[in-house]
Amino acid sequence: MNLVQKIFGTHSERELKLIEPIVDKIEALRPSMVALTDEELRNNTKLFKERLSAGETLDDILPEAFASVREAARRVLNMEHFRVQLIGGIVLHQGRIAEMKTGEGKTLVSTCPAYLNALAGNGVQIVTVNDYLAKRDAEWMGRVHEFLGMTVGVVLNSMNSDERRAAYNCDITYVTNNELGFDYLRDNMAIYKEQMVLRNLDFCIIDEVDSVLIDEARTPLIISGQSGKSTKLYEVCDILARQLERGEASAEFSKMAAIMGEEITETGDFVVDEKDKVVNLTEQGVEKVEQFFHIENLSDPQNLEIQHNIILALRANYLMFRDKDYVVKDDEVLIVDEFTGRIMPGRRYSDGLHQAIEAKEHVNVRRESKTLATITFQNFFNKYNKKAGMTGTALTEEKEFRNTYGMDAISIPTNRAIARIDQEDAVYKTKKEKFEAVCNEVEMAYEKGQPVLVGTITIETSEMLSSMLRRRGIPHKVLNAKYHELEAEIVADAGVHKAVTIATNMAGRGTDIKLDDESKAAGGLKIIGTERHESRRIDNQLRGRSGRQGDPGESRFYISLEDDLMRLFGSERLVGMFNALGVPEGEQIEHKMLSNAIEKAQMKIETNNYGIRENLLKYDEVMNEQREVIYGERRKVLDGDNMRDFILKMVTDIVENAVDLSVSDDQAPEDWDLTELNNLLLPIIPLQPVTLPEDKKIRKNELKHMLKEEAIKLYESKEAEFPEGEQIREIERVILLKVIDNKWMSHIDDMDQLRQGIGLQAYGQRDPLVEYKMSGYQMFDEMAAAIREDTVRILFHIRVEQKVEREPAAKVTGTNKDESAPKAPVKKVESKVYPNDPCPCGSGKKYKQCCGRKLV
Repeated sequence: MNLVQKIFGTHSERELKLIEPIVDKIEALRPSMVALTDEELRNNTKLFKERLSAGETLDDILPEAFASVREAARRVLNMEHFRVQLIGGIVLHQGRIAEMKTGEGKTLVSTCPAYLNALAGNGVQIVTVNDYLAKRDAEWMGRVHEFLGMTVGVVLNSMNSDERRAAYNCDITYVTNNELGFDYLRDNMAIYKEQMVLRNLDFCIIDEVDSVLIDEARTPLIISGQSGKSTKLYEVCDILARQLERGEASAEFSKMAAIMGEEITETGDFVVDEKDKVVNLTEQGVEKVEQFFHIENLSDPQNLEIQHNIILALRANYLMFRDKDYVVKDDEVLIVDEFTGRIMPGRRYSDGLHQAIEAKEHVNVRRESKTLATITFQNFFNKYNKKAGMTGTALTEEKEFRNTYGMDAISIPTNRAIARIDQEDAVYKTKKEKFEAVCNEVEMAYEKGQPVLVGTITIETSEMLSSMLRRRGIPHKVLNAKYHELEAEIVADAGVHKAVTIATNMAGRGTDIKLDDESKAAGGLKIIGTERHESRRIDNQLRGRSGRQGDPGESRFYISLEDDLMRLFGSERLVGMFNALGVPEGEQIEHKMLSNAIEKAQMKIETNNYGIRENLLKYDEVMNEQREVIYGERRKVLDGDNMRDFILKMVTDIVENAVDLSVSDDQAPEDWDLTELNNLLLPIIPLQPVTLPEDKKIRKNELKHMLKEEAIKLYESKEAEFPEGEQIREIERVILLKVIDNKWMSHIDDMDQLRQGIGLQAYGQRDPLVEYKMSGYQMFDEMAAAIREDTVRILFHIRVEQKVEREPAAKVTGTNKDESAPKAPVKKVESKVYPNDPCPCGSGKKYKQCCGRKLV
């Protein structure tokens, strides 16, 4: 503690002084709450809601609401909140992290702020680390909320959309961080509003907040799938593109024809505008494509992919040149920077052009859109209006919580003084000596009846220790964070006298270990750490399993100079010290200097890991901003908004862009390249070819205005083809949704490829993050332009008789958390087969005369 803290107290101590008066008010209400009947206590919920409607705030009603929950818990669970639990509840309501030691009843703490905030009617989510805890807490603490008239739901991995929606519509919902995040992503892939399951992200309380927001924040949530498009389509379109004939019309002739108002005759199957890198099919070319694919109308919405891919194939063959725009190396197409001439590793042309070039060059065409949706936990939880968290260990990562999530951590005092004795680390020269010492310590504790919990970092270590203890004849149980429900039961019994439990660090987290009287008499739960974790917080979690609510206990870490942490940080110096001291083989050494060296190594790694997460977040911010834009547009469609003005804005933007690209401000009208303008504009908006008035007196802005008016009139005539006004409005929504989803899916993949290769930019003395941002924004602008063009093109060519329906852009095949999701062990259920029953093998004989004979 530094001098300032000694004089003014720590941050937590100063904040707790401000909270104390509120707690006094809550405790003062106890007699009046006890005097209420069950019905009167339940009626408080209705009264609180009325007061909120009348203008009072949650802070105004906090003391009475907390006091109501405290009394309800006393009646329903026979548990009454301690003063420190009320303090923790207030910290959570304030949107902070309550650091409370293991065994201080964090699960009960959450009931007060959850109830208070649920009164506002926006729903509260209590986030846990696994399905078992979500279900347990919903059934256990949910009884308190239900007693007070609140609805309680739980979301489990096995639930369908209807069950999830019902759970989220409850006042208070228990759910895991993974399920919550994936439901958010799935909601933003829904094609109808009715398919969505979440409501507003208003307030959440995250249990084991360090595990969720720090440990798991390294891996984003990813929903994977396959687009309907096969990579074969690129190869087929490449074959067709090579068969089509390029139009050879003279540019000068076309310009003159446009000036004279003559009809422009197209030749060949397609025309190429090399200046703007645009390719368009002629009428003859369209017919050939329709014949090749056996389709009636290439412009139909269901043929969007074919239309898009044949243009891509033509662009790849006639506008993209090997060893100029790209090179082929090791069966891979690599982009060449047009300004520097350098290869840009990881960068891919967007919107399928890269795949079209791969097909052209006969290299492996990488399958599109493996990732359908993705988000980091950092960006997801920051979407909440308010979030709070509980854990036994948070202060070591307080800086990250504050900088990344805007949350400070407040250390809550324990209800009873901690009686656990934390011994200095026991250090050995080799791993072999260390594990022998661990087994000796376990054996001594077992003989005197003291329960032992041995914490390991890896499953391999736990299995090795198990075999060593078996050889010594010491009964024990091994847990490795695979079956949460099963392990929670075992961990709960780890405090029984003579119990020996070996567990990986995460096993059974969130479960209290209760001691029996014989265990307390033998010294309480002994914690043995077999290795220091790279994070001090994980070590503190293990220590915190012992000494709950003033129980006796002890902890010690066993370390060898061969451990990864020691080997990587300062091992040589420590080996030298060991040798200088002449430590005999098998003998341990305890020294403050050793413990300090280990802690410094841990702090160094923690800082490094924080830097990695911070850097990842900076990269993801680019994607997050883009995600917000896309999801916002999707939501307008799902909400049934009238998208007509939005579509007309797209139409006028396309006109504006086409004129700007082909007509210069300082050119005389007779020098305008109207051929280029027509090539850019007409394939999207089927206007009459653009011509100049006879007197040629027209300015660029007047040309824009004229074309915009013509385009809007043409769209109005298209609308008039649909007798029911709402029909065209729904068609607009369907087309927009389909195009947005297809383009966004490709964009996610392209951004992922960019991210993977961008690190190599550092070799060119450029900041990879700056390069990523610049390229990312450019790719997003290209995607937005492609969305405009495809949407407008389809709508101008839609026909009344066409059936246009919403459909998912891709089939979901799974998530990146499917493998890690805990599954209960499969129990083999077999009915007993009696001797005279037919044999199960199907032979037709009696069991005793067939397979049953083999058992005799």
